Amino acid sequence: MPRYIIERDVGSLTQEELEATGRKSNEVLEAMTGVVWIRSYISAAEGKIYCEYDAPNPKAIPLAESVLKNVLPTLSPASYRRIL
Repeated sequence: MPRYIIERDVGSLTQEELEATGRKSNEVLEAMTGVVWIRSYISAAEGKIYCEYDAPNPKAIPLAESVLKNVLPTLSPASYRRIL
């Protein structure tokens, strides 16, 4: 399955906001078929989060991302890069 890196501009988030987003993301992904979260990287200096997913295609990932907008509406549109 292809692996993707998703880059999100998030500005400065509190630890509580990061944890809430992570919990919601896990809930969403558990209910989805075919999208597997691998890991996330946080760059406070850049105000970005980089998430690594396995997914059948890049169109499968925005479904999970759209639910996260309800938890953290400041998320900017993500950019997707296939890495494997």
